[in-house]
Amino acid sequence: MEGESRVQKGAAGSAIGHNSENQTREEKIANLYHSKKDRVFVRSIQGAYNVKEELDRLRSVPRVRKAKDLGFIDGPQCFSRHYVEPKDGITQTFHLHLEEYAPGASSQKHGHVNEAAFYILDGDGYEIHDGVRYDWHAGDVAIVHNNCVHQHFNANPDKPARAIVIKTKPMYLFLNMLFQKTVKDRPVDVTPESEGFEAREIEVDFNHPKEGY
Repeated sequence: MEGESRVQKGAAGSAIGHNSENQTREEKIANLYHSKKDRVFVRSIQGAYNVKEELDRLRSVPRVRKAKDLGFIDGPQCFSRHYVEPKDGITQTFHLHLEEYAPGASSQKHGHVNEAAFYILDGDGYEIHDGVRYDWHAGDVAIVHNNCVHQHFNANPDKPARAIVIKTKPMYLFLNMLFQKTVKDRPVDVTPESEGFEAREIEVDFNHPKEGY
Protein backbone atom coordinates (compact mmCIF):
# COMPACT_ATOMS: atom_id res chain seq x y z
CA MET A 1 0.00 0.00 0.00
CA GLU A 2 1.11 3.54 -0.69
CA GLY A 3 0.78 4.62 2.92
CA GLU A 4 2.56 1.78 4.70
CA SER A 5 6.06 3.31 4.66
CA ARG A 6 5.10 6.26 6.85
CA VAL A 7 4.17 4.05 9.83
CA GLN A 8 6.89 1.94 11.42
CA LYS A 9 5.44 -1.30 12.81
CA GLY A 10 6.50 -2.41 16.25
CA ALA A 11 6.63 -6.08 17.64
CA ALA A 12 -8.29 16.58 33.22
CA GLY A 13 -8.66 19.43 33.99
CA SER A 14 -8.64 21.67 30.90
CA ALA A 15 -9.32 25.31 30.16
CA ILE A 16 -11.02 24.25 26.95
CA GLY A 17 -14.14 22.29 26.09
CA HIS A 18 -16.10 21.01 29.06
CA ASN A 19 -14.66 23.66 31.41
CA SER A 20 -15.29 26.64 29.13
CA GLU A 21 -19.01 26.76 28.40
CA ASN A 22 -19.04 30.55 28.78
CA GLN A 23 -16.35 31.18 26.16
CA THR A 24 -16.98 31.89 22.51
CA ARG A 25 -15.40 29.64 19.91
CA GLU A 26 -12.88 32.37 19.10
CA GLU A 27 -11.91 32.68 22.77
CA LYS A 28 -11.43 28.91 23.02
CA ILE A 29 -9.15 28.90 20.00
CA ALA A 30 -7.20 31.87 21.39
CA ASN A 31 -6.54 29.89 24.60
CA LEU A 32 -5.05 26.86 22.83
CA TYR A 33 -1.36 26.12 23.28
CA HIS A 34 -0.78 26.52 19.54
CA SER A 35 -2.34 30.00 19.67
CA LYS A 36 0.08 31.34 22.29
CA LYS A 37 1.78 34.54 21.21
CA ASP A 38 4.56 34.35 23.81
CA ARG A 39 5.72 30.79 23.14
CA VAL A 40 9.46 30.28 23.57
CA PHE A 41 10.74 28.25 20.62
CA VAL A 42 14.44 28.78 21.40
CA ARG A 43 15.66 30.15 24.71
CA SER A 44 18.45 32.69 24.94
CA ILE A 45 21.90 31.94 26.31
CA GLN A 46 24.12 34.77 27.42
CA GLY A 47 27.10 35.37 29.65
CA ALA A 48 30.88 35.12 29.57
CA TYR A 49 32.65 33.36 26.69
CA ASN A 50 33.19 30.15 28.68
CA VAL A 51 29.42 30.05 29.47
CA LYS A 52 30.31 28.69 32.91
CA GLU A 53 27.17 30.12 34.49
CA GLU A 54 24.98 28.37 31.93
CA LEU A 55 26.81 25.06 32.39
CA ASP A 56 26.48 25.34 36.17
CA ARG A 57 22.79 26.11 35.79
CA LEU A 58 22.23 23.10 33.51
CA ARG A 59 23.98 20.79 35.97
CA SER A 60 21.69 21.98 38.75
CA VAL A 61 18.44 21.36 36.83
CA PRO A 62 16.41 18.27 37.87
CA ARG A 63 16.72 15.53 35.23
CA VAL A 64 13.30 13.96 35.83
CA ARG A 65 10.07 15.71 34.91
CA LYS A 66 7.17 14.33 36.96
CA ALA A 67 3.89 13.67 35.15
CA LYS A 68 1.98 14.58 38.32
CA ASP A 69 3.42 18.09 38.09
CA LEU A 70 2.44 18.56 34.45
CA GLY A 71 -1.28 18.51 33.74
CA PHE A 72 -2.90 18.12 30.34
CA ILE A 73 -3.98 21.25 28.49
CA ASP A 74 -6.35 22.00 25.59
CA GLY A 75 -9.26 19.67 24.73
CA PRO A 76 -12.06 18.71 24.42
CA GLN A 77 -10.89 16.39 21.61
CA CYS A 78 -7.08 16.61 21.79
CA PHE A 79 -5.14 17.07 25.02
CA SER A 80 -1.41 17.72 25.44
CA ARG A 81 1.08 17.31 28.29
CA HIS A 82 4.32 19.13 27.45
CA TYR A 83 7.13 17.35 29.25
CA VAL A 84 10.15 19.22 27.92
CA GLU A 85 10.61 22.26 25.68
CA PRO A 86 13.24 25.02 25.59
CA LYS A 87 11.34 27.36 27.93
CA ASP A 88 11.87 24.81 30.73
CA GLY A 89 15.61 25.48 30.65
CA ILE A 90 16.61 21.83 30.24
CA THR A 91 16.79 21.21 26.50
CA GLN A 92 17.45 23.46 23.55
CA THR A 93 17.13 21.24 20.48
CA PHE A 94 13.99 19.14 20.99
CA HIS A 95 10.42 19.25 22.31
CA LEU A 96 8.74 16.22 23.87
CA HIS A 97 5.03 15.99 24.66
CA LEU A 98 2.26 13.46 25.27
CA GLU A 99 -0.90 13.62 23.16
CA GLU A 100 -4.22 12.18 24.36
CA TYR A 101 -6.99 11.86 21.78
CA ALA A 102 -10.59 11.53 22.93
CA PRO A 103 -12.75 8.88 21.22
CA GLY A 104 -13.27 9.85 17.59
CA ALA A 105 -11.03 12.93 17.94
CA SER A 106 -9.21 14.83 15.23
CA SER A 107 -6.28 17.19 15.73
CA GLN A 108 -5.34 20.49 14.15
CA LYS A 109 -4.16 20.36 10.53
CA HIS A 110 -0.84 22.07 9.98
CA GLY A 111 2.58 21.89 8.41
CA HIS A 112 6.13 22.70 9.50
CA VAL A 113 9.69 22.28 8.32
CA ASN A 114 10.82 20.03 11.16
CA GLU A 115 10.31 16.29 11.40
CA ALA A 116 8.42 14.60 14.24
CA ALA A 117 7.98 11.04 15.52
CA PHE A 118 4.78 9.80 17.20
CA TYR A 119 5.21 6.61 19.25
CA ILE A 120 1.71 5.22 19.67
CA LEU A 121 1.20 4.16 23.28
CA ASP A 122 -2.46 3.27 23.19
CA GLY A 123 -5.36 2.99 20.77
CA ASP A 124 -5.99 2.90 17.03
CA GLY A 125 -6.03 5.75 14.57
CA TYR A 126 -4.57 7.20 11.43
CA GLU A 127 -2.72 10.13 9.88
CA ILE A 128 -3.49 12.16 6.81
CA HIS A 129 -0.18 13.36 5.32
CA ASP A 130 -0.41 15.47 2.18
CA GLY A 131 -3.73 13.82 1.39
CA VAL A 132 -2.55 10.22 2.00
CA ARG A 133 -3.91 8.07 4.86
CA TYR A 134 -1.59 6.03 7.11
CA ASP A 135 -3.17 3.76 9.76
CA TRP A 136 -1.55 3.06 13.14
CA HIS A 137 -2.14 1.24 16.43
CA ALA A 138 -0.35 0.81 19.77
CA GLY A 139 3.32 -0.06 19.31
CA ASP A 140 3.71 1.72 15.97
CA VAL A 141 5.74 4.83 15.21
CA ALA A 142 4.26 7.41 12.83
CA ILE A 143 6.77 9.70 11.13
CA VAL A 144 5.91 13.23 10.08
CA HIS A 145 8.43 14.21 7.42
CA ASN A 146 9.73 17.68 6.58
CA ASN A 147 7.30 20.16 5.01
CA CYS A 148 4.35 17.77 5.35
CA VAL A 149 0.80 19.04 5.90
CA HIS A 150 -0.64 16.57 8.37
CA GLN A 151 -3.48 15.78 10.78
CA HIS A 152 -4.01 13.04 13.40
CA PHE A 153 -7.19 11.04 14.02
CA ASN A 154 -8.44 8.58 16.64
CA ALA A 155 -10.33 5.98 14.61
CA ASN A 156 -12.13 4.47 17.60
CA PRO A 157 -15.45 6.15 18.52
CA ASP A 158 -15.48 4.54 21.97
CA LYS A 159 -11.89 4.51 23.29
CA PRO A 160 -9.12 7.12 23.59
CA ALA A 161 -5.67 6.96 22.03
CA ARG A 162 -2.35 8.46 23.03
CA ALA A 163 1.11 9.05 21.62
CA ILE A 164 4.42 10.36 22.87
CA VAL A 165 5.86 12.92 20.45
CA ILE A 166 9.44 14.02 19.99
CA LYS A 167 10.42 16.69 17.50
CA THR A 168 13.41 18.87 16.73
CA LYS A 169 11.39 22.02 16.05
CA PRO A 170 13.59 24.22 18.31
CA MET A 171 16.73 23.29 16.37
CA TYR A 172 15.09 23.95 13.01
CA LEU A 173 13.86 27.36 14.15
CA PHE A 174 17.30 28.17 15.59
CA LEU A 175 18.66 27.55 12.09
CA ASN A 176 16.10 30.02 10.67
CA MET A 177 14.02 27.30 9.00
CA LEU A 178 10.97 29.24 10.06
CA PHE A 179 8.08 28.15 7.86
CA GLN A 180 5.11 26.63 9.70
CA LYS A 181 1.43 27.25 9.20
CA THR A 182 -1.91 26.15 10.65
CA VAL A 183 -4.38 25.06 8.00
CA LYS A 184 -7.16 24.09 10.43
CA ASP A 185 -7.26 24.94 14.14
CA ARG A 186 -7.28 22.28 16.83
CA PRO A 187 -10.98 21.48 17.38
CA VAL A 188 -12.64 23.19 20.32
CA ASP A 189 -16.09 21.68 19.74
CA VAL A 190 -17.41 18.74 21.73
CA THR A 191 -18.50 15.87 19.51
CA PRO A 192 -20.91 13.07 20.49
CA GLU A 193 -17.90 10.74 20.81
CA SER A 194 -15.80 13.13 22.95
CA GLU A 195 -18.60 14.41 25.18
CA GLY A 196 -17.71 13.90 28.84
CA PHE A 197 -14.20 12.62 28.10
CA GLU A 198 -11.47 13.50 30.59
CA ALA A 199 -7.78 13.06 29.74
CA ARG A 200 -6.22 10.21 31.72
CA GLU A 201 -3.93 12.08 34.08
CA ILE A 202 -2.73 9.07 36.09
CA GLU A 203 -0.39 6.64 34.37
CA VAL A 204 -1.46 3.01 34.58
CA ASP A 205 -0.57 0.03 32.41
CA PHE A 206 -2.84 0.87 29.49
CA ASN A 207 0.05 1.86 27.24
CA HIS A 208 0.71 -1.57 25.78
CA PRO A 209 -1.70 -4.31 24.66
CA LYS A 210 -1.75 -7.36 26.94
CA GLU A 211 -1.50 -9.66 23.96
CA GLY A 212 1.63 -7.86 22.71
CA TYR A 213 2.23 -6.38 19.29
